Amino acid sequence: MLRSYTVRIHDRQANRVHTVRVPENRYILQSAEVQGAALPFACRNGACTTCAVRILSGTIDQPEAMGLSPKLREQGYALLCVSYPRSDLEVETQDEDEVYELQFGRYFGKGKIKAGLPLDDE
Repeated sequence: MLRSYTVRIHDRQANRVHTVRVPENRYILQSAEVQGAALPFACRNGACTTCAVRILSGTIDQPEAMGLSPKLREQGYALLCVSYPRSDLEVETQDEDEVYELQFGRYFGKGKIKAGLPLDDE
């Protein structure tokens, strides 16, 4: 028999809390949508950070979360589109740009590009 878990999702952007029941064999995002929760998402494949959340309590399984580094997973981040509940959960949506900066900022976060500067060959 399949287990089902209660998932509380604090949607920071909409200032709402969604409480949904999610079977252990279903993605959290998919189940939340079926139950009427409108949450941020883009690719639905675990390759971006649009549906990123921070886990406040509980555990998940996200073997297909390509869009999150192992380091961010260890810090409690998850992607709802490819996450299965493994206990009752409480999560909080994140700003996609914040998560992107945490993950890739050391490569791309060297400051803003200044417009109007001549190229070296000009």
